[in-house]
Amino acid sequence: MDPDCLFCKIVSGDIPSTGVYRDDRVMAFEDINPVAPQHVLVIPVQHVTFLSTADESQEALIGHMALTADRIAAERHIQDSGFRLTINQGRDSGQEVDHLHMHVTGGRKLGPIA
Repeated sequence: MDPDCLFCKIVSGDIPSTGVYRDDRVMAFEDINPVAPQHVLVIPVQHVTFLSTADESQEALIGHMALTADRIAAERHIQDSGFRLTINQGRDSGQEVDHLHMHVTGGRKLGPIA
């Protein structure tokens, strides 16, 4: 855990969130600034900053994040119509919190990726 990390504070319960899912490896919660009718963040419970800092020991964790995102899309009835799974990496991509996270967005036709 990084005591200065916003998402680590959410994981620990110090900052409230609208929880969607949690197990011993990942947590999912509603994005506070949604860009689509469905917008959920999936994060590892363990602090991982970027994909570039992850190593092979975290490969299963990252795969588990993706499968959890797919499960959430199914539960929210956007799996069949389509959803977007996005990982922003670095400031130029729009990453605002330096804790690895996946955005699950859908619920309407999404525009092109810029």
